[in-house]
Amino acid sequence: MTHHTPIAYKYADADGLRVFYREAGSADAPVLLLLHGFPSSSHQFRELIPLLAHKYRIIAPDLPGFGFTEVPTARDYVYTFDALGKTLEAFVDALGLTRYALYVFDYGAPAGLRLALAHPERVSALISQNGNAYLEGLGDAWAPIRQYWAEPTAQNRQVINDAVLTLEGIRYQYVEGVADPLAIAPEAYYLDTLLMESRGNRDIQLDLFYDYRNNLTLYPAFQQFFRDTRLPTLVIWGKGDPFFIAPGAEAYARDNPNAVVELLDTGHFALETHVGHIAERIVTVLGDAID
Repeated sequence: MTHHTPIAYKYADADGLRVFYREAGSADAPVLLLLHGFPSSSHQFRELIPLLAHKYRIIAPDLPGFGFTEVPTARDYVYTFDALGKTLEAFVDALGLTRYALYVFDYGAPAGLRLALAHPERVSALISQNGNAYLEGLGDAWAPIRQYWAEPTAQNRQVINDAVLTLEGIRYQYVEGVADPLAIAPEAYYLDTLLMESRGNRDIQLDLFYDYRNNLTLYPAFQQFFRDTRLPTLVIWGKGDPFFIAPGAEAYARDNPNAVVELLDTGHFALETHVGHIAERIVTVLGDAID
């Protein structure tokens, strides 16, 4: 059933930035915070938001370096995942959010889980859609990035740029592992590519790729958080994802026996092919646990 709930497009001043975000749903409904991944923005949730806004207050920000969030040059922002986590913390505080469920995808996982570690008492539930927190979840597609971590030379940086930050590289992330690539709307990867061409964005993204190595050292802390809280958790994962592979989804159940793990026959951007199913599973599995 489609619910025609209007989506508002807003900005919040937080952490010296002008954070763009999408909001829908009743102001007094339980909050669901949607955290996007690379190379996208809150745009990736454009079809999910209307399916959930009848039940939850949806907040979907664009992380610094992505989408329409504005980072003043004078801010001298350093693009690390620690910084993204701190910006998220400032963002939820600016909006006065003291209780929320987290939907984490790709980069949204290490950023959002940092927020969870900072304020564990605020998190009501967790949805991980190809949001990795385990070493076994890193697929072979990380090989050139691991090489860049080991040897952060200009040449290795250029390899990442040429492989990942082009239209072809971005389209690959949308269509790889998908049964029918023609099911993927092209405007998503064209918009991501266009925004990647914005001033300085390629260097920002390459800095974040290099910093991603620091997420791996936090995996044990994320896993301890899962064990300590045993949050109501839905892990719903495109099993054709070449970056975050199925063992990373299954590992959640090891640390949280309450986690429901479901593998879908699709790729990295599972919302592009399974948005209705994912919305239904969020409501069915987590229901009123999102409070």
